[in-house]
Amino acid sequence: MLAYPGWRNRGRVVQKSFFERLLELLVFYGLVGVLGFALEANLGNRFPQGWEFYAITFSLFLVLGYPGFVWRYLMKRRKGRA
Repeated sequence: MLAYPGWRNRGRVVQKSFFERLLELLVFYGLVGVLGFALEANLGNRFPQGWEFYAITFSLFLVLGYPGFVWRYLMKRRKGRA
């Protein structure tokens, strides 16, 4: 399900539904969050976070991922299209 459409899957077509892409986004957000909490706990005290923190960091995760979306779907030229 977390197929990487790069050089390893060059000949295959990757078809994902909206829900698979949403799940993939949430999984990667969780992995980045766990890495951040691990780094914070390693440096010292881990501070408690409220829902505002998670709303802002998820929004930043989406905004910072937008250039990849633009490259993948808007800028990259497809073969066989005129």
